[in-house]
Amino acid sequence: MQHQAQKLYIKNMQITIKPDMKETLISALKVSGSELLKYFGTQIESSQKESQSSIVTKADLKSDALIVKLLTDKFPDHNIISEEGGYKNKKSRYTWVIDPLDGTSNFASAIPWFGVLIALFDYTSPIMGGAYMPVTGNLYFAEKGKGVSKNGIPVLLDKEKTLRNSLVAFSVDYTDNEKELEDSLLIYRNLVKCARNIRATNCLVDFLNVAEGMFGACINLYTRVWDISALGLIISEAGGIMKDINGNEIVYSFTDGICEQNFPVMAGSESIVNEIEKSVMKNRNL
Repeated sequence: MQHQAQKLYIKNMQITIKPDMKETLISALKVSGSELLKYFGTQIESSQKESQSSIVTKADLKSDALIVKLLTDKFPDHNIISEEGGYKNKKSRYTWVIDPLDGTSNFASAIPWFGVLIALFDYTSPIMGGAYMPVTGNLYFAEKGKGVSKNGIPVLLDKEKTLRNSLVAFSVDYTDNEKELEDSLLIYRNLVKCARNIRATNCLVDFLNVAEGMFGACINLYTRVWDISALGLIISEAGGIMKDINGNEIVYSFTDGICEQNFPVMAGSESIVNEIEKSVMKNRNL
């Protein structure tokens, strides 16, 4: 009952984002992006985290520390969730969600498909999100109800695309769960039959390509809250939707287990996501 009341409050409340919140988010994106460029293309060591698909470098840790310090200095009472630092719960209505280096494997291989992601939540609703691509200098900023821009120019998703005439990004990580693996392969098989072709950077680039209309859709079976918080808002403010692969709304619940929760998601226009749900996600094992 309390959760329902909070959702109703969030739906009806007047969202106000203070100028210093926006300025701080953009500053944090750029500062961390500049730091990442110092390490990009160098012989940087990496270590494995929870699986062979998940690694961390010194650049991840340095970027994370810079962002967290900047946000903590400016908003000491706000909650923070970061990929490398975990959940710092200060019982605030505001929560910053940080991915200091999205696309670490690409970064470590000197491939320029990586960036920084930061989102701000009011309770469990994302109200502001940004993505920064340090190599190109492209900065995406979304504010709930006010659209999304790339370097100050409005971005709109292509709602005319169908699955058949679209490139679709599909990403999956290592798993030792045979049922999950078979499910992933079935999705891939169905997608090959239904889409024009498949591409993948397995990072924020895939979702941003959807927001800009270059990809029709994106499916990623292994993401954490920091991977999708800002990108979900960017997609929705560009005119699209993000759902889980069962067609359900993405629900964020900031509990102690939030950092371990997996979010298998699909994103695109409402029509193309509906196509994926009916044609690609059928006959799955899970």
